[in-house]
Amino acid sequence: MGVYQFISGQEIFIIMAVALIFFGANKIPEIAKGLGKGMREFKKATDDIKKEFDESTREMKDDIKDITDTVKKEMDD
Repeated sequence: MGVYQFISGQEIFIIMAVALIFFGANKIPEIAKGLGKGMREFKKATDDIKKEFDESTREMKDDIKDITDTVKKEMDD
């Protein structure tokens, strides 16, 4: 099993400094905006997939519930 290593504050500072030097101060907000849009679209897509999955399995869940209710009712009688 591997050990998970996290980025420290000093490493984040170095990465930000390199990004500032490499991209320049004007490009960083544009990059951040693009990343934000991408993350928003990804979240929307995953929510849509969850919703579609729940809708498609709802009928199956209802059928299973009906069967279990019927079996419980017959066992009580």
